[in-house]
Amino acid sequence: MARIKGATMTRKRRNKVLKLAKGYYGSKSKLFKTAKQAVMKSGQYAYIGRKQKKRDFRRLWITRISAACKLNGMNYSTFMNGLKKADIALNRKMLSEIAIADPAAFTALTEKAKAALK
Repeated sequence: MARIKGATMTRKRRNKVLKLAKGYYGSKSKLFKTAKQAVMKSGQYAYIGRKQKKRDFRRLWITRISAACKLNGMNYSTFMNGLKKADIALNRKMLSEIAIADPAAFTALTEKAKAALK
């Protein structure tokens, strides 16, 4: 029975890592050992970044809604509470888009929220 050597798979695996490390600084894109470490670390950063992006956008939307509420004489928390009591189910992304694109519609929403709180 012939002896099987692992050269083909080893080369494939190394080339895959080096391809992922393309464009990295210095030896991180050339040497397998350093490239492997850099690719693993960048993968961790990418994973964390995908989670942080969701947080960052939510914070941005809340800031925009809060600014628009202040223009209409309300604060963010009472506005959201009023919307909930008025059975208006709009997510924060859509509320921030309305606040930017259509201030008149947002003012109408704040009036409905105020009415629901009374």
